[in-house]
Amino acid sequence: MTLPIEARLTLPAPVSNLDAYIEAVNRIPVLDAEEERQLARAWRERRDLEAARRLVLAHLRFVVYIARGYLGYGLPLGDLIQEGNIGLMKAVKRFDPAMGVRLVSFAVHWIRAEIHEFILRNWRIVKVATTKAQRKLFFNLRRAKQRLGWLSRDEARRIAADLGVPEAEVVEMERRLAAHDVPFDAGPEDDDEGHRPAPVAYLEDRGADPAEQVAQAEWEAHSRARLHAALAALDPRSRDIVTRRWLAEPKATLQELAAEYGISIERVRQIENAAIRKMRMQLAA
Repeated sequence: MTLPIEARLTLPAPVSNLDAYIEAVNRIPVLDAEEERQLARAWRERRDLEAARRLVLAHLRFVVYIARGYLGYGLPLGDLIQEGNIGLMKAVKRFDPAMGVRLVSFAVHWIRAEIHEFILRNWRIVKVATTKAQRKLFFNLRRAKQRLGWLSRDEARRIAADLGVPEAEVVEMERRLAAHDVPFDAGPEDDDEGHRPAPVAYLEDRGADPAEQVAQAEWEAHSRARLHAALAALDPRSRDIVTRRWLAEPKATLQELAAEYGISIERVRQIENAAIRKMRMQLAA
């Protein structure tokens, strides 16, 4: 859903000039109940895009108002507004005026949902909440901690009961909220004396252990040798079928092998299965 030509010419995008955008959306007249109902019916019954655009434009100011409530998460207001606008457009698409509620009441859920999803994706490098319960806990606990500071055992138990989540999840979410992202590599401004070492200096890279690399290489060589020995124990036709069906690229089809050997597809399958059973017995020995 896009804005009409006249709106695009006079309505700056949030990312380019936020103050001008907010001033512009606040100048757009608010619809009365009857206008809103008529426009919503036009969109729902006839898919009138102009009606949908007018509904979106008239409610952009409410998105700005809701987005301002999330400034404490350290994300740009323009980005929050853009995500909220997506939620508004989704709400307009699904709005049914026959339900007897105003669009703004219906759209609040969709606007907040898009903003919440944006915050959870961008607040930290590592996601702090993935399940529905964790997302609910993230926003409610963050507001509670702004008032309470660190939670006591009783406060954590009370929040868990109010939100219907285990107390352990409240404690874990509080720990995640208190954490902060650490760059893996040291920055150019870091020095050995004035900063703690970056994770790259002390986290173990298990894949770089020479002993493990040698052991892995020896195991792979041993496995290849046993596989070749098992293949060598097969008769030439069985070996060729197994090799071309499982080890070659591109793999041969049953039809191709049947035509080449002058036998049925089912016979090729029987030879293949018998050869694989024989190889398994030899490899297990």
